[in-house]
Amino acid sequence: MTITENRHSRAHVDGVLIAMVFAMALFGIVAVCVATYTPQSASDASFLQHVFESDSTKKQCLFVLIAPLVIGVIMAFPFDILLRRAELFYWASFILLAVTTIFNRATGVKAWLDTLWGYTIQPSEFAKLAMILILAKNLSRQDRPMADIKSFVHIFMLVILPGLVILLQGETGSLLVIIFMFAVMMYFSNVSMKTLIVLASLAILGVLSIYGFMKATGSTDYRLARIAGWLNPDVYSSSDAYQQTMSKMTIGSGGLSGNGMFISGAISQLNYVPADWTDFIYATIGETWGFIGCVAVLIGYMLILLRMLYLAWFTRDKFGRLIIIGVMGMLLFHVMENIAMTLGLMPITGIPLPFLSYGGSNMMTNMGGVGLVLNVTRNRSLNVIVNTPQTFYNPYRVRKRFKTKSY
Repeated sequence: MTITENRHSRAHVDGVLIAMVFAMALFGIVAVCVATYTPQSASDASFLQHVFESDSTKKQCLFVLIAPLVIGVIMAFPFDILLRRAELFYWASFILLAVTTIFNRATGVKAWLDTLWGYTIQPSEFAKLAMILILAKNLSRQDRPMADIKSFVHIFMLVILPGLVILLQGETGSLLVIIFMFAVMMYFSNVSMKTLIVLASLAILGVLSIYGFMKATGSTDYRLARIAGWLNPDVYSSSDAYQQTMSKMTIGSGGLSGNGMFISGAISQLNYVPADWTDFIYATIGETWGFIGCVAVLIGYMLILLRMLYLAWFTRDKFGRLIIIGVMGMLLFHVMENIAMTLGLMPITGIPLPFLSYGGSNMMTNMGGVGLVLNVTRNRSLNVIVNTPQTFYNPYRVRKRFKTKSY
């Protein structure tokens, strides 16, 4: 393994990643438009007419138009400030989470904060990016992070503090995303396997303990009901498992190539699947474009994630590399959990599908993550560690590949 100059490690703005992300986002506009098509809409209207008939589609267009500005600002942000002021971003997001929890008068999930013109923001989404920065900084300080008690407790508390506030908000999905990001970043930062096993065991024990306590006390919490509906879909098909049952039926109705866009009488048009333009947009894709459309979306995500892994591979700086890995982990969990829950393979968690689901906070967070990745590639060294092709395909050796000197 030698260090040498290589064209793959040059400082650049990665146009390939940008093109793939915006191709997905533009397809998301089409999917949202199809999902919000109503029986009152004319079936022979043009696509632009359908867009203007849907408030959600118009807003999604606005989010996509703002996205280049978000990416550009974050990409142009001084890289050394991202490193030196990571704590500032972390505590700012923590305060915003706390304010949202304390002053939100909602009776259920308290994850949204009202802003101007009727728009709302979801601070737990933005907290994901702050978590990526603070974890990347702390995990890059040592060649073997979390090897001593002080380091272990410090990094562990960085995750626990916002995690508890997010849990109080009722936003279990965002908490799961942060935990998964943390796990992926630890894996690629040379944290010992023993530490990873201990943390995984604690996480599993904690989840089982909470579930057992809620079950024993007869809790009616919606999260417990969702798990019950997932485990017994036939029993709860008309209540807690209704959304998931209809989602599977909708995806299956699309067959191989789908039923087409803007079809009168379609399941998505008749609103049989709640939130089919947000969290369950994959059901609309399955009905409209069928198995081919579903696989195409999966391939699109796979290409984006592999591109990020490729960019991380040729990033020598550990802090920058962990930023890319963190963003990749965030997107990976969103994709896995969202698609799995629409297919009935996982409980419903309210996690949107990146770049496709309707929603401004999630869109800005995903685009902000892309901006962080581009910031790293734009500012990285021209040096690269070259490995043999066999190293890439061996999971253990892949982990060893990322064990380079700290920033």
